[in-house]
Amino acid sequence: MHNADTHDIIRVQGARENNLKDVSVDIPKRRLTVFTGVSGSGKSSLVFGTIAAESQRLINETYSSFVQGFMPNLGRPDVDLLSGLTTAIIVDQERMGANSRSTVGTATDANAMLRILFSRLGEPHVGSSQAFSFNVASVTGASAVSIDRGSSPDSESREFQITGGMCPRCEGLGHVTDIDLDELFDRTKTLNDGAITIPGYSADGWMVRGFTESGMVPGDVPIKDFTEQQMADFLYKEPVKVKMRDFNMTYQGLVPKVQASILGKDKDSVQPHIRAFIERAVTFTACPDCGGTRLNEGARASRIGGVNIADACSMQISDLAEWVRGLSEPSVAPLLSTLQDTLDSFVQIGLGYLSLERPAGTLSGGEAQRTKMIRHLGSSLTDVTYVFDEPSIGLHPHDIQNMNELLIRLRDKGNTVLVVEHKPEMIAIADHVVDLGPRAGSAGGEIQFEGTIGDLRASDTLTGRHLDFRVAVKPSTRQPKGALEIRGATRHNLKNVDVDIPLGIMTVITGVAGSGKSSLIHGSIPKGENVVRVDQSAIRGSRRSNPATYTGLLDPIRSAFAKTNGVKPALFSANSEGACPNCNGNGVIYTDLAMMAGVATVCEVCEGKRFQAAVLEYKLNGKNIAEVLAMPVAEAREFFGSGPAHAILERMDDVGLGYISLGQPLTTLSGGERQRLKLAIHMGEKGGVYVLDEPTTGLHLADVEHMLALFDRLVEAGKTVIVIEHHQAVMAHADWIIDIGPGAGQDGGRVIFEGTPADIVADASTLTGKHLKEYVNG
Repeated sequence: MHNADTHDIIRVQGARENNLKDVSVDIPKRRLTVFTGVSGSGKSSLVFGTIAAESQRLINETYSSFVQGFMPNLGRPDVDLLSGLTTAIIVDQERMGANSRSTVGTATDANAMLRILFSRLGEPHVGSSQAFSFNVASVTGASAVSIDRGSSPDSESREFQITGGMCPRCEGLGHVTDIDLDELFDRTKTLNDGAITIPGYSADGWMVRGFTESGMVPGDVPIKDFTEQQMADFLYKEPVKVKMRDFNMTYQGLVPKVQASILGKDKDSVQPHIRAFIERAVTFTACPDCGGTRLNEGARASRIGGVNIADACSMQISDLAEWVRGLSEPSVAPLLSTLQDTLDSFVQIGLGYLSLERPAGTLSGGEAQRTKMIRHLGSSLTDVTYVFDEPSIGLHPHDIQNMNELLIRLRDKGNTVLVVEHKPEMIAIADHVVDLGPRAGSAGGEIQFEGTIGDLRASDTLTGRHLDFRVAVKPSTRQPKGALEIRGATRHNLKNVDVDIPLGIMTVITGVAGSGKSSLIHGSIPKGENVVRVDQSAIRGSRRSNPATYTGLLDPIRSAFAKTNGVKPALFSANSEGACPNCNGNGVIYTDLAMMAGVATVCEVCEGKRFQAAVLEYKLNGKNIAEVLAMPVAEAREFFGSGPAHAILERMDDVGLGYISLGQPLTTLSGGERQRLKLAIHMGEKGGVYVLDEPTTGLHLADVEHMLALFDRLVEAGKTVIVIEHHQAVMAHADWIIDIGPGAGQDGGRVIFEGTPADIVADASTLTGKHLKEYVNG
């Protein structure tokens, strides 16, 4: 191999990660390469699991063993040769951590730059940039830091006060929590009659008897008739020892008791009925001292032309960009120019509607990915490999054009850009396309095509055939059976919206990113028994959880094995009696190497099968439990021809998950796969209204057809389907479209169109109408 090769290409030979079948491919450097193929065809295994993983592993190996001890261990991917790699930066859709101290401003450099700006130009001057940080507390008086400047005669010991900008009352969180007392008890009842409505507090149980038998409060008087003293003792009494009939106990008021026993727990780790109670009972109110700005008085007092840093962070970023453009001060000119570029990038990438104070944990997957992208656009690194995972997620066709320009900008700085993508508009800008397939899972993992987009169109691959695929606008639409009335919706940027969402048909909610679609649907559709919400958020679960455990499929499978073999069902659980004793049913052994990175090695006793050898002797139709869990959903559906297991597998196959194996760890599923798995579970429920958030995420054009057929089946079964979606194929297939806009943030929040797809195309006055018309006539 001559040297020019490694300079100009990334060469992969013999890649076998997951379902890849000895894949070899040359990827041109400093070009934009798009990887296509159906969900589960092996795109992520090649791009993320092989190329990006090996690049990161090689970088980690350059650090000392001490530093490596703090990094995740990365095993070498299963590949014969990888050459020409450069540093890989992964820009994925993982939600940003829900750390309540992280905001859009702190997650990018924008906040840090603004703090320096205010420390230089703000009047009155209140200190260094830390004085404007809501994450740095004030250190004053005795606890101030004393710095000794050495012992030369003219040196002196100075006392420095590190004064941060944190509001002392809410500790920089911006809100204080409150408990809604009416969610804890019914004031009209007595304690003996079950006034307390908290889970676990039954009228005859110990929790309630602790109140009534303590002598502090009466059990036979309605709470509304308690004296002032009784009410105070009932609600807030500090812990005191009291003598009950035959033993001593500690008496404590209801509010601190609930705070300690229920509210102190991680909300996600408690049972659903307790989580529902916490969501009802706890209210967050803006901190009365800082007005929700998180900042202390000093930081709020310093202003630049009448604007303080809290005002700047609460502005919509597009407005903040204009404000910064109006500042000119030679002493901070380079800083102003960099800040300006960062804010302009937010606007260009379609995030101008956010504000810097927006908590990072509330961003959607697509918003989080684009926010991370801002960090890299400002980077002066070149000859880097940027890896994007479906950057079109959450983007209206109008916003996709802007995203394309940014990807091209990254490439033109001399970087290699690798994009995993399904949308034709994004595939169109590729210098080079690699298509994997032909299908998913074990039927995929092979290169179907390499070359230009023109050649892909002419090729007889599934992707090539579908590139120009168009769903026709429905000639006739179904008639609604009533309406969900939304009146006066004002959440986030909604401008007092009144709209009727039709029942019994398929409605698509469209609009550019940030126009208010999610605010309208998630904020205004009442939570109720009848409403099933399915989104892309992470599924709670350990590395032991998999689709079989999550969907409840494992129970009928275990029962079938137990019944056929005349043994206990628990034997067929890798988390119970059947587990391999060497690896405790994990299939791998995690070795902690103290200072160095931990290593996961396949268990040599069970060879990764997770079960005891004796358990694997038991067969069901010729297969053991490990073989069944290794099956893809579609194969298992045939294997279990009837019964409860078949019903669950059928739903999983229907939502386009036929290729995932029953035992695949949940932690490895993408956002779109998670949503489809949740949808499969909910399809077995009684809910009448399905609310879906961009269900086409991660779906190949060929799979979108299956998804549309599934929605039709739901509607035919009498359900209401409400979909927030940008995919024109889904819009064209709708019975009714509600378009929110016209722009994002303050420029959005209104219903700008309601009608059938044919109406919006004929009208073509909104951005959605314009793009749908181009699509239909394409």
